[in-house]
Amino acid sequence: MERVRLLQHLQSLETIKLDGLRFRLIDAKDMVVGRLAADIATILQGKDKPTYNPKQNMGDVVVVINASQVHLTHDKWQTKVYRWHTGYPGGLKSRTADKLWEKDPTEILRKAVSGMLPKNKLRIFRLDKLKIFPEAQHPFEGLEMVPYVPKPRITSAPEISWPLPDGFTPMNVERFAARALANRKYPPRRPIAGLEAFSNLLNNEEMSLLEASIRQEQDGKG
Repeated sequence: MERVRLLQHLQSLETIKLDGLRFRLIDAKDMVVGRLAADIATILQGKDKPTYNPKQNMGDVVVVINASQVHLTHDKWQTKVYRWHTGYPGGLKSRTADKLWEKDPTEILRKAVSGMLPKNKLRIFRLDKLKIFPEAQHPFEGLEMVPYVPKPRITSAPEISWPLPDGFTPMNVERFAARALANRKYPPRRPIAGLEAFSNLLNNEEMSLLEASIRQEQDGKG
């Protein structure tokens, strides 16, 4: 049965020369759709090879597993809308990302990759080399697979506030302190400065108000 499934998936590759191509295995678990689709589009075009030619279909075959466990940032599961037309009057249809995921978990990643490929005659052949599976099981286990590990995203940890020259004070102390404590939702990427960072910027009354607000926020999270 696995052999039959393998042959079915390889039928779309009959018109493509597989000589010299690799089967790249990508685990999509806990990955963001947009960044993952950009990496897949690069592999399908062959841009990761020194012999890249935009006029040739020389990209590797990409096998994606665990596609049902991808992530969309912010509230895109409810706000991102996919639209299409049936061709009949009044046939404009739409479906949100979460509804599309319930219907076919692999279609979200497939549409993202399709949108990142060049709109030319090679796009359909490049998409034929993209095999997406919702879970970890796939029919290509008997072939030699080359795992692909996406490059780690370079993130910077910006300073909590910008240093002031000697002898200068902020015009609006409260706003300066508020901006310094902004984005408390993501403490791993943007560490929160202690109260001592504002000891020379706020008076005693302002410091007490700031301490009370932080204490109230921590109690609410607890």
